[in-house]
Amino acid sequence: MPDRVQRIGASAGFARLLAAKRSFIVPSFVFFVLYYFALPLSVSLFPEVMRQRVGGVTLAYWFALSQFVMAWVLAWLYVRRAAAFDAAAQELLKEGE
Repeated sequence: MPDRVQRIGASAGFARLLAAKRSFIVPSFVFFVLYYFALPLSVSLFPEVMRQRVGGVTLAYWFALSQFVMAWVLAWLYVRRAAAFDAAAQELLKEGE
């Protein structure tokens, strides 16, 4: 078993899988953190803009609601990509037998 794990871990396919995961996860994380902190920063730096009403609700409230949508979209995108990651991992396991 340890030989199999080491062989898979040293393979080019495993390196490609990690690179593919990293190329999705890191930008997604950076986007999420920036989007998340944009609300408190916007409210503190541009209060007059965030107080403006659109449809009877302030921009700050709309922005806060959009964070829920953004989180669900990111989760949906990850689930779609994770299926490809899982398939690649299964292929690596088959090759490593």
